[in-house]
Amino acid sequence: MKLIGLSGTNGSGKDTIGQLLDSRHNFLFVSMTDMLREEAMNRKLGTSREVLRTISAEWRRELGLGVLVDKAVEHYRQQGGDDRYVGLVIASLRNPGENDRVHELGGEVVWIDANPRVRYDRLKARMRADDPQSFEEFLAHEQAEMDHSGDEATLSMRAVKEKSDRVFQNEYPDLDTVDQAVTDTLL
Repeated sequence: MKLIGLSGTNGSGKDTIGQLLDSRHNFLFVSMTDMLREEAMNRKLGTSREVLRTISAEWRRELGLGVLVDKAVEHYRQQGGDDRYVGLVIASLRNPGENDRVHELGGEVVWIDANPRVRYDRLKARMRADDPQSFEEFLAHEQAEMDHSGDEATLSMRAVKEKSDRVFQNEYPDLDTVDQAVTDTLL
């Protein structure tokens, strides 16, 4: 199985790149954030970033730091795995234990980034209810996820970035250009 873990700053294009790999290159795309949202909705907790952070830390404490990667791999296998897909692309790694698990499985981790103003504008355009309303709030949310806020099960985007294998700067103007850059850089 070819395995790519995507991580990066909010609004950098992780899901977009995952969806491109899925639709144009026959990878299965799994969003760990969507898994957490589904769990939050099942628990009737709402889907704020704080709730998702709490659930992910809870799962890591109970089931291991790589639990979200393992859940994505299990989903890949249930969907037909290597008999059906070129590989698996997982977004959004937010704990260094997830990087470690991707590496244990022979995969690579790509850090995706873009200018903060570009990323904020993307978030505003997607109009998700739980996205920050102001640029200042956006920056504050990002800072809150950069370093562990407790034990090793909490988020640490800075450590994820440091353990990434590649950096992909995503400031391309359209999907076709992004796809060409992904093809040239990641495949």
